[in-house]
Amino acid sequence: MIKIDKALLESVSAEAVNSPRKRKNYNFHPEYSDPLQRMLNAIEPWSYIQPHKHENPDKVEAFVVLKGRLLVLEFDNNGTVIDWILIDPSQGSYGAEIPPKRFHMIIALEPGTMVYEIKNGPYHPINDKNWAPWAPREGEAGTTEYIRALLTGLDLDSPAPEKG
Repeated sequence: MIKIDKALLESVSAEAVNSPRKRKNYNFHPEYSDPLQRMLNAIEPWSYIQPHKHENPDKVEAFVVLKGRLLVLEFDNNGTVIDWILIDPSQGSYGAEIPPKRFHMIIALEPGTMVYEIKNGPYHPINDKNWAPWAPREGEAGTTEYIRALLTGLDLDSPAPEKG
C-alpha cells in the first residue's frame, strides 16, 4: 500500500521550495513505462509550466488538489483561454481532467500547493509534451509576465510577487 500522509506532503513540498524550478514530482509508478503515471506534484507560486498538450500518443491528464489552490487552464490552438477552473478544496472544488490534444497549463496560487496527478503512460521525455509555440519556454524571459497576464485576464488575484 502506498500511503499519502502529512509527512510525505511536507517532505515533497520542502523539496519544491528548495528547487530552482519551485516544483517537485514524487512518482508512485515504478517505471516510466508504466501505463498509468501517478504522482504528487508539489508546486509553488510562479513556478512556470509551459502550456502543452499530449498527443501522438494521446494522453488524458487529471489533477486533484490535496492542499493549496491551483489554476488549471485550457487553450485553443492560438493561445486563447477557452476554459479554466480554480481548484480550491476549501471552496468545494477538487480537481479537473484534461482530454488528449488540448493545450493546458497549471499555476499554483498558494505556497505549498500539492497536486495528485494521473496521466496515461508511458512517459517518454522526448515526446511526452507538445509545447505551445505561442507561449514562452521555461527558462526564457517573460514567464512571470505571462503568468501575471493570464491571472489579470481572468480577474484573479496574483499570489505574492516572485522573489529574486
